[in-house]
Amino acid sequence: MSFINKISSIHLDILKEIGNIGAGHAATALSTLLNKKIDMKVPNVRIVSFDEMMELAGGPENIVASVFLRIDGEAPGSMFFVLSLEQASHFINQMTGEENIDFTSPPYPEIAISALQELGNILSGSYLSSLSDFTRLHLYPSVPALSIDMVGAVISFGLLELSQVSDYAIVIDTALNEDDAQFGSVKGHFFLLPDPNSFEIIFSALGVPVNE
Repeated sequence: MSFINKISSIHLDILKEIGNIGAGHAATALSTLLNKKIDMKVPNVRIVSFDEMMELAGGPENIVASVFLRIDGEAPGSMFFVLSLEQASHFINQMTGEENIDFTSPPYPEIAISALQELGNILSGSYLSSLSDFTRLHLYPSVPALSIDMVGAVISFGLLELSQVSDYAIVIDTALNEDDAQFGSVKGHFFLLPDPNSFEIIFSALGVPVNE
C-alpha cells in the first residue's frame, strides 16, 4: 500500500531516460527497416495500478493489437506493447507497402501478422536492452507472442504463468513519428510489469532503492 508513495520523481525521471534511449535504438532499427526517418519519443512514464493499466489501453473490453513477452533473469517480469487496431493497421501498411491491411476484422494476412510481430520484436528488444544496459542486470526476453483481443483477455493471458499478479505496472508512453507529411503519429503503450520483488531489484541496481 505504501509502495507507490516510495516512488519519487527521481525514479520516474530515470525510467523516462531509459525509455528515451530504448526509443532511440528502436527508431534507428525501424528507420533501417522502412528506409525512411522514424522519430520516437517517450513523452511520459508512470507507475499505475493493474486496473489503471487496463483503462489506459481503452478498458478491459477494448480490442487491441498486443505483443507480450516474458522477461527472465535477475529481475523477472512481463512486458506488453499495446496499439489500437487502427494505428496497428496504419503502421503495418507503412512497413509492408501494402495499402489494404486492416486489423479491425479477421482473417488477418500472414504478411501483416509477421510485420506486427517484427515491430513488437524491435520495440520490446530495444527497451529491454536499454534497461539491461542501465541496470547491468542480466535480462532475457522470451519469444514475443502476438495477439489481437480484448485488453482484459490479453493481459490476463500474459499473466497466467505468474504465481502472483503484479500490483503495479511501469507505463512507458511511446510516440512514433515518420518523416512523412502523410503519416501521423502512432501512439502506443509499453506496460512493464516487474514481478513483485523485481521493482526493488531494478531501482537498487539504478542506485535509487525504494526502501530508503
